[in-house]
Amino acid sequence: MENIVIEATKREVIGKKVKALRRQGKLPAVVYGHQFSALPILLDYRQASRSLAGISSSHLIDLIVDGQKIPVLVRERQHHPISGNLLHIDFLAVSMTEALRTFVPLEFEGESPAVKDYGGVLVIGLEEIEVECLPKDLPEKITVDLSKLEKIGDGIYIKDLVMPTGVEVLSDGDEMVALITAPEGEEVEAEIGEGFEPEVIEKGKKEEEDF
Repeated sequence: MENIVIEATKREVIGKKVKALRRQGKLPAVVYGHQFSALPILLDYRQASRSLAGISSSHLIDLIVDGQKIPVLVRERQHHPISGNLLHIDFLAVSMTEALRTFVPLEFEGESPAVKDYGGVLVIGLEEIEVECLPKDLPEKITVDLSKLEKIGDGIYIKDLVMPTGVEVLSDGDEMVALITAPEGEEVEAEIGEGFEPEVIEKGKKEEEDF
């Protein structure tokens, strides 16, 4: 996992007044966590947006606040609804000696023979799973090998995933991750959990600060 370091300073300005800071090329943020009092901070917009591009919520970051290093995870990014520019970031401070619970994204790779050779339809049931581990063991992603789906009706469950050493899965092992269904108009018998349907996860929270 690439080591990412982001510089920051403590922030005194809060509320609507942060709009002036954004015009100066700054990005307001906050750090909070277990046994860690919420700390408003200020980042350089260009450095932060460049460093955090493509980074998942399970990527450990070294946040340097006025010379103090704080290991953090990105908990939430607030974007402008029109421009898409970053407006605010929530960081979660973590202890390197305490296990943490978080969600890790799934990355699907490979090609399913059932899709390639039999015209099967790939249905994705989950995009992330919940795990528990020490911060040093936290994976940025969990790989799902679609080449194991050889025929119509084959599925991959959470219990089939290969987890890195030191990582415990908290999500239900019988949850479906991926499934090959028959082309439209055909039927197939498969061992699918009752009531299974692709999961749609919508995240977001009320904006704490004005644009």
